Amino acid sequence: MSSEKQYDVLTFGRSSIDLYSNDLGAPFEEITAFKAFVGGSSTNIAVSCCRLGLKTALLTGIGNDQVGKFILNFLNKEGIETRFIPTIDGTRSSAVVLGIEPPDRFPLVFYRNNAADLQVSIDHVLGADIGNFRALVLSGNALSKDPSKTATFFAAEEAIAKNVQLFLDLDFRADQWFDPRAYGVMVRALLPKINIAIGTEEEILAASLHNNDQITIKHQQVSAPEIKGNINDAIARILNLGVETLIVKRGAAGASIFQREQSEIIVPGFPVEVLNILGAGDAFAGGFVYGCLQGWGLYKAVRMGNACGAILVTEHGCANFMPTISEALEFAKNHGGL
Repeated sequence: MSSEKQYDVLTFGRSSIDLYSNDLGAPFEEITAFKAFVGGSSTNIAVSCCRLGLKTALLTGIGNDQVGKFILNFLNKEGIETRFIPTIDGTRSSAVVLGIEPPDRFPLVFYRNNAADLQVSIDHVLGADIGNFRALVLSGNALSKDPSKTATFFAAEEAIAKNVQLFLDLDFRADQWFDPRAYGVMVRALLPKINIAIGTEEEILAASLHNNDQITIKHQQVSAPEIKGNINDAIARILNLGVETLIVKRGAAGASIFQREQSEIIVPGFPVEVLNILGAGDAFAGGFVYGCLQGWGLYKAVRMGNACGAILVTEHGCANFMPTISEALEFAKNHGGL
């Protein structure tokens, strides 16, 4: 770790209380009880990084409410730096209600009206002093509304000016946008500033969503859209915007590394029995960022991300179940190594 920086990583974006079905396999309408955990993609990534041993801080917003206190209490117990998290009066901490119907149904409902984390401003970014971090992980969802949108672009400018490595979790949630095409417009404006972008094939297609002849979306199912298009064309468009590296998450199949004018590098995943896929991509991001900050090559860093994601899909929730460094390394060792 560098002696010149006070922290390893700052994540910026969503936070929430996650209410997960306690009736595993039950249809959503028949759920009788929930378990309360902490969630939100940027929060999950922060917890993943921290448990792996990185000195981690989170920049999000919470309301002056019990849910905000619930989130802060968990983060403080984890050892994540929370002094950059503002309590924003007049807003609400977010909530998500989730069903678990393995292997492939995980319905969820967001409660994000007047979401506190979307009220994070330029002043809050300045308060975080981004120059004290080795890496900054931004979120696509934070671009959905101002002042968070503007604060995200400002944070990217600060990172570039202060030699901080920039990661972007594409984090596409269609029902958080007034028009899914707006997501693509905002993300494409940010991508030229980004060193490494991480996303699923669906998120990469959404980031390229500008031509209805190439990509379509079922507006009547906006909370779970079907996005169609040529993934190779979408990957090429993102790389042509100036991103140095694009990591494509492919679930059980692992992930792929793309860089301009280089061949795809396929990094295999770890076969496990799936209980819950929600949050696995965030565990992946934490493991990958960890590997990058250790100076590992991209292949090994992605393999670490795959290991963390594989561990999480066997668990009930997200942040509360992120693996520690010893758990991740032991899992990888027992499943073919990094």
